[in-house]
Amino acid sequence: MIKNIIFDFDGVILDSVPVKTEAFRRLFDAFDNKLVEQLIEYHLENGGKSRYLKIEYFFVEILNKSISQEEILKYANKYSEITKEELSNSKYLIQEVLNFIKNNHKKYNMHVASGADEEDLLYICEQLNINQYFLSIYGSPAVKNQIVSNLLLENQYDTNETILIGDSKNDYDAAYENGINFYGYNNKNISNIINTNYIESFTAFEKSL
Repeated sequence: MIKNIIFDFDGVILDSVPVKTEAFRRLFDAFDNKLVEQLIEYHLENGGKSRYLKIEYFFVEILNKSISQEEILKYANKYSEITKEELSNSKYLIQEVLNFIKNNHKKYNMHVASGADEEDLLYICEQLNINQYFLSIYGSPAVKNQIVSNLLLENQYDTNETILIGDSKNDYDAAYENGINFYGYNNKNISNIINTNYIESFTAFEKSL
């Protein structure tokens, strides 16, 4: 019996992936386009990872350069400036997921565990007036599997009664490492890569609970 639902944010509640993808192109527009596209590929394959890790990956793994934590933070803050206000627009909300959340937030304990920057996440949720539906909203720089672990521990949730809904392998890993069931959504590659539950529509998912 499901009592607790942990949602990923980007690509599950908010259709933010195209905006965030373009933001990386703008952030690194002074660099070689082919190298930036390697980062874009990594970004799309690792949806649940934070911007901090992706910025570090770009410099260390693609450019073969070192980068300080201070420089990472500088780029991350600029990235925030590019994306935060745009993503506060309600047009990016995924309506069927929002409807499910509105209809069921009193029935289930709902939380957000995201790879997005936590300060940005809290700001966007407040601007969209959806923070009221969640008992907690957590994001980076904490990594997702640790966020999920903390949620389970702090709330003393039974792992058999808790699920994570996400759109990336990183989300699956966070669920698997914490012993909870994972439900894929909005990314058909998830169902191809992993033998897992997949939500075709939240209307059908709601009826199945």
